[in-house]
Amino acid sequence: MQTIAWDDFIKVELRVGRVVNAIALQEAKKSAYVLHVDFGEELGIKKSSAQITALYRPEELIGKLVVAVVNFPKKQIGPLMSECLITGFHNERGEVVLCVPDQSVPIGTKLL
Repeated sequence: MQTIAWDDFIKVELRVGRVVNAIALQEAKKSAYVLHVDFGEELGIKKSSAQITALYRPEELIGKLVVAVVNFPKKQIGPLMSECLITGFHNERGEVVLCVPDQSVPIGTKLL
């Protein structure tokens, strides 16, 4: 494992957002959803592609708090310009499990 300096870590902006819309990304090579995530007044709503279709349905995602990196450059994913990276972990079957706060926190909150 490579170690990084604290100054490198604090450059990464991990923030809590609330999913306000989730739809299937039909043009994706791998099954994915387009998530619209509200990060509050400062950042607004950002779009992201998330390969989480094995464990989540779009209607279950609406209102869910998620953790995302919000200061990566935008990335073109098929027809979608992704504006943030939703975080998650692979389970033992290789399916993505979302990284979420276990209690309610205000949207836009930055990981300390």
